[in-house]
Amino acid sequence: MTPFHIAVQVRDLQEARDFYGRTLGLEEGRSADNWIDFNMYGHQFVVHLNEALGPDGSVSQHVNAVDGHGVPVPHCGVVLEMPDWQALAERLTGVLEQFIIEPTVRFRGEPGEQATMFFADPSGNALEFKAFNNIEAQLFAG
Repeated sequence: MTPFHIAVQVRDLQEARDFYGRTLGLEEGRSADNWIDFNMYGHQFVVHLNEALGPDGSVSQHVNAVDGHGVPVPHCGVVLEMPDWQALAERLTGVLEQFIIEPTVRFRGEPGEQATMFFADPSGNALEFKAFNNIEAQLFAG
Protein backbone atom coordinates (compact mmCIF):
# COMPACT_ATOMS: atom_id res chain seq x y z
CA MET A 1 0.00 0.00 0.00
CA THR A 2 1.22 3.47 -0.86
CA PRO A 3 -0.22 5.96 1.62
CA PHE A 4 -1.99 9.06 0.41
CA HIS A 5 -1.59 12.56 1.85
CA ILE A 6 -4.51 14.95 2.08
CA ALA A 7 -4.89 18.29 3.82
CA VAL A 8 -8.12 20.02 4.78
CA GLN A 9 -8.93 23.35 6.37
CA VAL A 10 -10.44 23.64 9.83
CA ARG A 11 -11.76 26.53 11.87
CA ASP A 12 -10.18 25.51 15.20
CA LEU A 13 -7.22 23.21 15.84
CA GLN A 14 -8.29 22.07 19.31
CA GLU A 15 -11.76 21.23 18.01
CA ALA A 16 -10.14 19.27 15.15
CA ARG A 17 -7.77 17.53 17.59
CA ASP A 18 -10.75 16.45 19.71
CA PHE A 19 -12.73 15.22 16.70
CA TYR A 20 -9.99 13.39 14.82
CA GLY A 21 -8.11 12.21 17.89
CA ARG A 22 -10.81 11.46 20.43
CA THR A 23 -13.94 10.86 18.35
CA LEU A 24 -12.35 9.02 15.41
CA GLY A 25 -9.47 7.60 17.45
CA LEU A 26 -6.73 8.65 15.01
CA GLU A 27 -3.17 8.86 16.29
CA GLU A 28 -1.69 12.34 16.19
CA GLY A 29 1.65 12.85 14.50
CA ARG A 30 3.58 16.06 14.03
CA SER A 31 2.00 19.45 14.61
CA ALA A 32 2.72 23.15 14.63
CA ASP A 33 0.83 26.29 15.58
CA ASN A 34 -1.39 26.07 12.49
CA TRP A 35 -1.58 22.38 11.50
CA ILE A 36 -1.77 18.80 12.84
CA ASP A 37 -0.93 15.48 11.16
CA PHE A 38 -3.10 12.43 11.88
CA ASN A 39 -2.55 8.80 10.98
CA MET A 40 -5.78 7.87 9.15
CA TYR A 41 -5.46 4.11 8.79
CA GLY A 42 -1.88 4.41 7.54
CA HIS A 43 -2.47 7.57 5.49
CA GLN A 44 -1.34 11.10 6.28
CA PHE A 45 -4.35 13.31 6.99
CA VAL A 46 -3.50 16.91 7.87
CA VAL A 47 -5.74 19.64 9.25
CA HIS A 48 -4.70 23.24 8.61
CA LEU A 49 -6.12 26.18 10.51
CA ASN A 50 -8.07 28.66 8.39
CA GLU A 51 -8.94 31.52 10.73
CA ALA A 52 -11.06 33.09 7.97
CA LEU A 53 -13.69 30.39 8.62
CA GLY A 54 -14.37 32.01 12.00
CA PRO A 55 -15.43 30.23 15.20
CA ASP A 56 -18.73 28.97 13.74
CA GLY A 57 -17.66 28.75 10.09
CA SER A 58 -17.92 25.81 7.78
CA VAL A 59 -16.31 24.82 4.48
CA SER A 60 -18.74 24.85 1.57
CA GLN A 61 -20.22 21.67 0.16
CA HIS A 62 -22.00 20.62 -3.01
CA VAL A 63 -24.28 17.57 -3.11
CA ASN A 64 -24.61 15.02 -5.92
CA ALA A 65 -27.23 12.29 -6.08
CA VAL A 66 -25.71 8.79 -5.82
CA ASP A 67 -27.90 5.71 -5.37
CA GLY A 68 -30.71 7.73 -3.81
CA HIS A 69 -28.53 9.71 -1.40
CA GLY A 70 -27.15 13.25 -1.45
CA VAL A 71 -23.38 12.71 -1.47
CA PRO A 72 -21.35 15.74 -0.33
CA VAL A 73 -18.57 16.99 -2.60
CA PRO A 74 -15.75 17.32 -1.86
CA HIS A 75 -15.24 14.43 0.53
CA CYS A 76 -12.44 12.07 1.42
CA GLY A 77 -11.96 8.98 3.52
CA VAL A 78 -10.60 5.47 3.54
CA VAL A 79 -11.69 2.12 2.14
CA LEU A 80 -11.55 -0.27 5.07
CA GLU A 81 -11.78 -4.02 5.45
CA MET A 82 -15.41 -4.96 6.22
CA PRO A 83 -14.82 -5.93 9.90
CA ASP A 84 -12.99 -2.62 10.49
CA TRP A 85 -15.80 -0.67 8.79
CA GLN A 86 -18.43 -2.47 10.86
CA ALA A 87 -16.55 -1.75 14.09
CA LEU A 88 -16.14 1.94 13.18
CA ALA A 89 -19.80 2.28 12.16
CA GLU A 90 -20.91 0.69 15.42
CA ARG A 91 -18.64 2.89 17.53
CA LEU A 92 -19.54 6.14 15.73
CA THR A 93 -23.28 5.44 15.82
CA GLY A 94 -23.14 5.97 19.57
CA VAL A 95 -20.80 8.98 19.43
CA LEU A 96 -21.58 11.22 16.43
CA GLU A 97 -24.40 13.72 16.71
CA GLN A 98 -25.43 13.06 13.11
CA PHE A 99 -24.44 11.34 9.92
CA ILE A 100 -24.80 12.89 6.49
CA ILE A 101 -25.55 9.35 5.29
CA GLU A 102 -26.10 6.77 8.03
CA PRO A 103 -24.10 3.53 7.79
CA THR A 104 -25.72 1.65 4.92
CA VAL A 105 -25.09 -0.65 1.97
CA ARG A 106 -25.47 0.97 -1.44
CA PHE A 107 -25.54 -0.50 -4.92
CA ARG A 108 -26.98 -3.61 -3.27
CA GLY A 109 -26.73 -6.65 -5.55
CA GLU A 110 -24.56 -4.81 -8.08
CA PRO A 111 -20.85 -5.40 -8.80
CA GLY A 112 -19.87 -2.28 -6.80
CA GLU A 113 -21.95 -3.11 -3.70
CA GLN A 114 -20.39 -1.33 -0.73
CA ALA A 115 -20.95 -0.46 2.89
CA THR A 116 -20.63 3.29 3.36
CA MET A 117 -21.18 6.12 5.81
CA PHE A 118 -20.72 9.87 5.52
CA PHE A 119 -20.32 12.43 8.26
CA ALA A 120 -18.67 15.84 8.67
CA ASP A 121 -16.07 17.15 11.06
CA PRO A 122 -16.98 20.29 13.05
CA SER A 123 -15.61 22.50 10.24
CA GLY A 124 -17.85 20.84 7.66
CA ASN A 125 -15.26 18.63 5.95
CA ALA A 126 -17.19 15.61 4.66
CA LEU A 127 -15.69 12.20 5.31
CA GLU A 128 -16.66 8.86 3.82
CA PHE A 129 -15.59 5.49 5.11
CA LYS A 130 -16.52 2.49 3.01
CA ALA A 131 -15.88 -1.23 2.69
CA PHE A 132 -16.44 -4.02 0.20
CA ASN A 133 -16.85 -7.74 0.74
CA ASN A 134 -14.12 -8.23 -1.89
CA ILE A 135 -12.07 -5.05 -2.37
CA GLU A 136 -10.00 -6.40 -5.27
CA ALA A 137 -13.06 -7.43 -7.30
CA GLN A 138 -15.47 -4.62 -6.32
CA LEU A 139 -13.51 -1.39 -5.80
CA PHE A 140 -13.49 -0.40 -9.47
CA ALA A 141 -16.26 -2.72 -10.71
CA GLY A 142 -18.60 -1.16 -13.27
